[in-house]
Amino acid sequence: MELNHDTIEQVRESIDFERGRKAPPPDFPAMPDIPGARYTDPAFLSLEDERMWKRSWRYVGHTDQLPENGSWFLTRDAGSPIIVTRTMEGEIKAFYNTCQHRGAPLVEGESGKARGFVCGYHGWSYTLDGKLVAVRDKRDFVDLDFSCRSLVEVRCERLGTLIFLNENPDAMPLREEIGPMARELDQYDLDNLRLVDSKRYDVDCNVKILLDAFLEVYHISSIHEKTVNRFLDHRGMIVTLYPNGHSRMMTPNRRPDWVDPGTIGMPKIESITPVPANNNVSYHIFPNFVMPPSDSGIPVLQFIPRGPRKCEVVSNWLAPGHDADDPHPLWETRIKNWTHILYEDLQYAPQIQESLESGGFRGMPLNYQERRIYHWHEELDRRIGLNAVPENARVAQVLSDQVMRD
Repeated sequence: MELNHDTIEQVRESIDFERGRKAPPPDFPAMPDIPGARYTDPAFLSLEDERMWKRSWRYVGHTDQLPENGSWFLTRDAGSPIIVTRTMEGEIKAFYNTCQHRGAPLVEGESGKARGFVCGYHGWSYTLDGKLVAVRDKRDFVDLDFSCRSLVEVRCERLGTLIFLNENPDAMPLREEIGPMARELDQYDLDNLRLVDSKRYDVDCNVKILLDAFLEVYHISSIHEKTVNRFLDHRGMIVTLYPNGHSRMMTPNRRPDWVDPGTIGMPKIESITPVPANNNVSYHIFPNFVMPPSDSGIPVLQFIPRGPRKCEVVSNWLAPGHDADDPHPLWETRIKNWTHILYEDLQYAPQIQESLESGGFRGMPLNYQERRIYHWHEELDRRIGLNAVPENARVAQVLSDQVMRD
């Protein structure tokens, strides 16, 4: 079901069912253990990187990072070094940071503004549209066809002000891939949200350890005992599994009339419907984008693999009516509180990595509350190719009947 004006009563019934049930629903299947090899086995991790991470839609930035025509920034968050730029016509495009002469980088800083890109090695020059327009000592090249030497473009699409890249040139369009979720996300007025804050955190663990943590609320009464557990009721949480590995969970407040005191008086996203405005929704776009919106601001999390046992967590805040030169006075405290909660989530990750590499770990027995994790792993195997996954790392495909169809 979609979260909109038409489903308020249906959502209430689902929450009441979850709070009152004594066991998983009768039609819910047993989920075999998630093999530990998926977090440590070099052969599996190599397949994961090549066949999934390099061929998936990944959020890399916000249009506020490209304020003018000619603005650009360099990102490695989709895997390769890629320049994202706003052309002189105002279109946002992306190219590999790779000169077509001998592979030298076109930009060396993190961001800037230019009328084109010039390779610092041999001076080849390109427009912001990626076209080769000048070559030093052109007379020395035989039959050099400029039209065949443009920069290699990377698929670049947006959800409002959010910029996504995909290194797979044949990928399904972003909105088509996220399916029913796309319609629901429209209510958050993503076209008009401004970038408030961005921070990065390096963590010594395989990226899936942290992704798993943000796909469930089974943990909140332990590690968030004095923070979010005070107002969230994890036993009433409802889940929607979408096609292609995407998912959503909604966790009700313990008190229906509870309002975060740290947001009172902040500008609101007026188009948000009552259910997500008054509960705690979290969207996941496969593989690594997590967005738990509120009606006064939206945190966006990315979980980026930086090696077999290292990852980077990127936290961005978006909001309506934000003025970077005169931010709302509550933002400082709000971001400080968010950072504290985020550190609670990160605290055990390096030790879990050590445990997964030890002889004491055999596999993960997931429960009904953790089914979004299993759904994620099923999709990973489908993208790798079911027959290509090593047998010791494979997960059984058991949740297909639980997936919402458009």
